[in-house]
Amino acid sequence: MPCRLHLRLAAALLVGSMSLHAQETVVGASDPDALFHSSDPTLNSNKQVAYHIVKDLLEAGHWELADKYLTERYIQHNPNAASGRAGVVKYFTEVRKVKRVPIPEKMKTKVVSVVAEGDLVVVAYVRELNAAKDSSQRYTTTWFDMWRFEDGKADEHWDPATRMGQ
Repeated sequence: MPCRLHLRLAAALLVGSMSLHAQETVVGASDPDALFHSSDPTLNSNKQVAYHIVKDLLEAGHWELADKYLTERYIQHNPNAASGRAGVVKYFTEVRKVKRVPIPEKMKTKVVSVVAEGDLVVVAYVRELNAAKDSSQRYTTTWFDMWRFEDGKADEHWDPATRMGQ
């Protein structure tokens, strides 16, 4: 009797694991700009700063504007960039060598959601990657940035980045 139970359990696990390889495509919102608003004035302010971090800094590379959106001490949890506003500016301008482009009127980044609670704002994005076994194949997953705000500026940042080149 226990052997049959184990066989059923093994079969169920095998069938269940097959579905782990199936994936629904991650899709961005049709109007990502609309996600960066809230009826709560503080949450709205924080979402608007996050919006400009994504659109003006990350998307358009205008890191000369960083002092408008990031505190000087900006605590960084991405292992590739140093803490401090100067550290993150150096990372994007000197390490990643991001080139400035005109700031778009509307965001082009594929945003899935924006969630704000207290002093935190989390932005989830569509991330497209090459398949490990066949680089001609692409798939989507989700990336996120989370910021903690203090006095109207981002003061701390988290994302799922791992060390580059390791």
